[in-house]
Amino acid sequence: MAHDLHFWVNDALMAVFFLVVGLEINRELLVGELASPRQAALPIMAAIGGVVAPALIFSLFNAQGSGSRGWGIPMATDIAFVIGVMALFGERIPLGLKVFLTALAIVDDIMAVLVIAFFYTSTISLPAVGAAAVFFGVLLGANRLGIRHVLFYALFGTLLWLAVLQSGIHATIAGVILAIAIPSRTELDALAFLRRSRVVLDHFETSANCEKSILNDEEQQIAIDALEDTCEKAQPPLHLLIETSHPWVTFGIMPLFALANAGVNLSGDLLESLREPVTLGVLLGLLLGKPMGITAASWLAVRLRPADLPPEIRWGHIHGAGWLGGIGFTMSLFVAALAFGDEDLLGKAKLGILGGSLLAGIVGSVFLLRDRQPLREEKT
Repeated sequence: MAHDLHFWVNDALMAVFFLVVGLEINRELLVGELASPRQAALPIMAAIGGVVAPALIFSLFNAQGSGSRGWGIPMATDIAFVIGVMALFGERIPLGLKVFLTALAIVDDIMAVLVIAFFYTSTISLPAVGAAAVFFGVLLGANRLGIRHVLFYALFGTLLWLAVLQSGIHATIAGVILAIAIPSRTELDALAFLRRSRVVLDHFETSANCEKSILNDEEQQIAIDALEDTCEKAQPPLHLLIETSHPWVTFGIMPLFALANAGVNLSGDLLESLREPVTLGVLLGLLLGKPMGITAASWLAVRLRPADLPPEIRWGHIHGAGWLGGIGFTMSLFVAALAFGDEDLLGKAKLGILGGSLLAGIVGSVFLLRDRQPLREEKT
């Protein structure tokens, strides 16, 4: 069956985007801010507030009618854009705040994936779901057997994607499922890596020939290859895939997705378009729902004591981070495309996404830049 470019961008390339999202979720759960229940409590609670409040605000404007299906659009935070904005601040905002907002965006992504899987899925084909389960089982078995070659996971990941595509579940969910099966263990532990590296480096040093360069010294080339192999075995495939995939996703897939989906028809009365329930619901969901939900849920988490506010972070930081959480863009556009088949409704949702994301980014940046004085000034 022939498919257009829009399909290959939204259903195929975005599966790779969701693979990277799944890998980052996996890493955070294993060794990141979500690995410890105490550490995870604050970003999890904040993310829940940042998901519920925008959905409620959208539903206030679209309780009934054709627009009601879009309640999931303002729930999403675009982690790539948020990290990009934080990178512009450099050391002007605390490292702990960057960690908090990254962890919050990861939890937000988990919820977005669940919403897509359960609420924006068409009729389910049980035979295709069964085939997907078989391929997933093969991938998990390969992980347990210690198979680490990326090509094996790429092959069966493609088969998994095809099965999910035929199942009625959106094909991009295959990326998250595949990420679960990617090995996160290393072949060498820290001690074995040190021992093997020292042997290789000693061989490199003893075989050095002053009359030769590294380029034509065969023994040194052997030592370099051995060191490279040792480093590869000390890195889990999960980490290597994240590092190699990020540039392709950031500079390739996301711009292509934006070009294919972000277009808004601005013909007609712009102010009239902004007053449409779908546009208002999305815009205010991102612009007000996100900061309100994130700040209130964070305060509740600290007040009820399942979480602590990191020592270098003030409530002004949390509030500013809540505004940055209103940058929905990629994920919101993706959910909008799933929610609305009607081009008119989709255009209104896109206008709300672009306007809400832009304003949230600006307001959040202003709040964080105004609240950058050292902590000791607050205590005096």
